[in-house]
Amino acid sequence: MSEVTRKVKLVTQQSVLTDVPPASEGYPMREWSIRVFLLGPNGEELPANIFDKVTYKLHPTFANPTRIVKKPPFLLQEQGWGEFDMNLVLHAIDKGGDHNLSHDLNFQKNKYESVHNVTFVNPRPNLLKQLALSGPVPGGDAAPEENGVGKRDKRKNDGEERSKKKSRSEKGFDMEKLADGLQKLEEEDLLKVVQMVHDHKTNETYVKNDVEQGEFHVDLYTLPDHLVKMLWKFVQDAGVLV
Repeated sequence: MSEVTRKVKLVTQQSVLTDVPPASEGYPMREWSIRVFLLGPNGEELPANIFDKVTYKLHPTFANPTRIVKKPPFLLQEQGWGEFDMNLVLHAIDKGGDHNLSHDLNFQKNKYESVHNVTFVNPRPNLLKQLALSGPVPGGDAAPEENGVGKRDKRKNDGEERSKKKSRSEKGFDMEKLADGLQKLEEEDLLKVVQMVHDHKTNETYVKNDVEQGEFHVDLYTLPDHLVKMLWKFVQDAGVLV
């Protein structure tokens, strides 16, 4: 199972409406708004594109208390005089689940922020692609690249590479058959493979997470022996190893 956690920031702003009569003495009418952002690895605000809509559940005294906003920053604007606790539901893209947040709407400051952790379990490829834009994801911490080639993938010479391939074949694994079996796996199983590689890779392992194309690349010949055995058994159990 793989999990990816991101921080979501809610930004609330409010101000008194001086041209609108107060609801009662001491309770002026106010205009308030809420925006939803994703936080990057350095705390920067990013568009929350990992969600396709946000449902706001307001106090029942509001007309149409359930509001749905479908475009980042998922801006909700309203007017009122009272503070209350509201619930928000963040609907993730690519069947990434519904995530509930509790938000305290108050008028203590003109602007305030709250940060919430949101965790995605076994995110599907499209969601994983968007998550990679805001921080690390399983299988996405490949070595830096130089001219499109991972530095860890550089061999000292062709003879060393051939030696490694020969050594692997001598251990009884048909790497071409393994590669073919991996390509036949369902998306859910492929995510498990990505997690396995991420958890068991070594400094010699070459992996590349192509976020733009939504693809994950790995050189099977650079995997440690125990991981090759794990993958071989995995594709066997999945019934795709012919």
